[in-house]
Parts: sequence; structure tokens; C-alpha cells
Amino acid sequence: MIRHSPWDTPPYDFAIGLKPIDEAAWLEGGEADAARKRALLASGGEVWGEEAGSREGQAEVLALVERATGQAGDAGLPPLWAASLLCADDLCLMEPRGGVWRLTAASLCSGTFFTAADALGKSLAQLHDPVPGFADRFLSVVERMFNAVQPGVIMERRNWTLLNSDQLHLPRSGPVRALIPRIAAAEAGEALHLRVERQTVRKLPDTGAVLFTIRIWRHPLAALRADPVKLAAFAAAWNGVTEEFRAYKGLAHYDALVTTFLASS
Repeated sequence: MIRHSPWDTPPYDFAIGLKPIDEAAWLEGGEADAARKRALLASGGEVWGEEAGSREGQAEVLALVERATGQAGDAGLPPLWAASLLCADDLCLMEPRGGVWRLTAASLCSGTFFTAADALGKSLAQLHDPVPGFADRFLSVVERMFNAVQPGVIMERRNWTLLNSDQLHLPRSGPVRALIPRIAAAEAGEALHLRVERQTVRKLPDTGAVLFTIRIWRHPLAALRADPVKLAAFAAAWNGVTEEFRAYKGLAHYDALVTTFLASS
């Protein structure tokens, strides 16, 4: 079953789309994924990083995740990494440094074409620089939200893309997209996967840092056939997204395959 379908609602463009949620809905549960995350770290997968001075905020995150999961983290590990081993989500700590919100610690084991090494130390503007129009349309809004949001308020948003991979850890786009020519049109439903990203934002009460969580859900495109409403909504979104959205997400790579899939569905 497809749990989240953010393509359901127009307009089919970039949007902040944050909405408040209850504490009980913060982490969605599921596999803690610790073994996979540890293996990625051991293999040099660029999935973890921290800056000096971030441990206090990290410890606040660990306490929140321990409370939410009912588990205790490994006290011998950096606190944010220990927290990430207790949940399925990736965890990103944003702190105000010199008047600018920067990523000071991150566990990124499900990144979509970026790594912790790519992101660590960057500002909000730098992290979102590849997003068309972010600086002009959204940066000031997000900065004001980070400054103004109160501890205890949790917000979430979702976005989506389509990829020819069901893997969680996708640090680089090249190896994934190099395989597209090998996909037969008849295989599109199983070879292509909807990749839904659920994000939450909350401010930490003691340090004033902001915790950003990322959870990835994947579904083969063929799963849409079980739900005609979601299938129709996806077709509308696929044909209705803005050119900027299509370019940023690389959706044109899949046009022929998706057209064949929709025609046969």
C-alpha cells in the first residue's frame, strides 16, 4: 500500500507545504535500520558528519528520539549518530552560526544524490541552491520559520520523485541513470520506483537548534495499479509538473517509460 502520495494535490511545483503534527506522529515507526546504517558507515559511505561544538544539540536530539522510541542509544557514540540508529529516519541538526542557520551534524543514510560530506557546514541557502527559485521564493520564509518556530511545535512536509532504483542510499545520480537505457518499456512498472520523502522540523528547547528529519518511502510504479485514484492523480501530476520541477528531478529521463506504463494501466 502506498502510504504517502504527495503528487495528489496541485499545483505541481515546488512548495514548502509544512503543516503541524502531533508529537505521537513525529516518527512513523518501522525498522530501526541500525544494521544497514552501521554497514554504510563502515564502508565509507559518507553518511555521517559533525562539526565542533554540536554535541550539546546532538544530545538533545538523542533524548527526544529515546523518548519517542522507548530505547536507549549507545552512550559511546556521537549522540546524533546514536539517535539515528534507533529510528528509520535520517537526522540533520541545524544551528545558528554567525547569524546563519547551518548544518552542524548529520546522519544521512538515505540521501537522494547527496551525502553528509556534501552537506555538512552548509547554510540553508547553500543546501537548497540546486532547487530552482529557492533563494527568491522560499529562503526568507524558511529562515523566518526556523527563527520563530517554538519548541513543542512539530511540522512535516512531503515531496516525491521517480527513480529507477529502490535503494535507500543513493549518493550519486550517475550510476543510477546510467542503467535507464537497459529498462524495457514492458518492465517500467517494476523497474521504476516512486520515491517519497517525508520531512519533519522541530526546534530543540534547550539549545534552540532545529532538528530536520528525513524518511524515505519507496514503491514500484506498478503499485499504483491497485489504486485507480492514486494512479489518475499521478498521471495528472506527471503531465502537469512545471518545467523547473521536471528538470530538477530529472523526470525527462523516464518520459517514454512512464508514457508506456500509463497507456497500459
